[in-house]
Amino acid sequence: MFEKSSWIRLPRNVVIGHGVLGETRAVLDDVHLTGDPLVVTSPTPREVAGERIVAQLEDAGRSPAIVTVEEASFDAVQEVIAAAEETDADFLMGVGGGKAIDIAKMASDTLDLGFVSVPTAASHDGIVSGRGSVPEGDTRHSVSADPPLAVVADTGIIADAPWELTTAGCADIISNYTAVKDWRLANRLRNVEYSEYAASLSEMTAEMLVDNADSIKPGLEESAWVVVKALVSSGVAMSIAGSSRPASGAEHLFSHQLDRIAPGKALHGHQVGVGAILCEFLHSGERGDWTAVRDALASIDAPTTAEELGVSDEEVIAALTSAHEIRDRYTILGAGISEDAALEVAAKTDVI
Repeated sequence: MFEKSSWIRLPRNVVIGHGVLGETRAVLDDVHLTGDPLVVTSPTPREVAGERIVAQLEDAGRSPAIVTVEEASFDAVQEVIAAAEETDADFLMGVGGGKAIDIAKMASDTLDLGFVSVPTAASHDGIVSGRGSVPEGDTRHSVSADPPLAVVADTGIIADAPWELTTAGCADIISNYTAVKDWRLANRLRNVEYSEYAASLSEMTAEMLVDNADSIKPGLEESAWVVVKALVSSGVAMSIAGSSRPASGAEHLFSHQLDRIAPGKALHGHQVGVGAILCEFLHSGERGDWTAVRDALASIDAPTTAEELGVSDEEVIAALTSAHEIRDRYTILGAGISEDAALEVAAKTDVI
């Protein structure tokens, strides 16, 4: 008797394109979000988008509140929860990059309120996914949360964001290649639950970005369009899978360990990109696809070496040999690789 079931939570509306920030009020109406929101943002996104959204909603007779967060932390999540309760917010809006969106997402999940994602940079796939990532001390926690009810991604604003944020988002997507390989490996060796549909969607997303890598250039709105669509697709893959597996494997463990060993030196997306080079070599060997991963990253100006990341060779080796300790997730790293093996992998891929 077949008894399998699945509950997939996806955004109801995803609005992408030029000038769509001006359609925010219509998007809220379409998903039946009535009342007054709390707009969660950070300093620069507040200037480029947050205050415009507040003005737009005030013109419609609403009374939105706005709170500015300086850093991503669990304390910031609690501050946003307190602000939402104090203002009696009916729903939350995250306006900004990963920081504001993840904090708003986690706060809304705790409060059981609706959440709307308004990215101002294409820096990671959290703009759509059902997970929030917040650092604490020398580690980073990935927390399950409901995905946004709607996403409003204005490509004009995103194209004007710092180029390094866009390249970090691209690298995050390209790393899906190795994440899916790790997922399939875990399914074969550990019987980890696996979704062919989610895996295929994640791989297709990475391929779409690699195929268009030459056309992704700074300041081009068409480039922002391609990258945002890829980030949305990756987030949807995670929602279908019910886990971060389609977009998070050993390359993410490597990045999380770098956060502990060399905090604040590089962006998350850039770290997982370099991690993907190393992990693809582990999966496919010296003549495998790791060169395609490296070349795609290089073509969009994303780091491909320790030096370009701003970390030392020793920090890369330390992260690679201890990344398996981060969480109980089976990957190509298994129970860990030796320092000699890590040195060989990093040297042959020119990461060090």
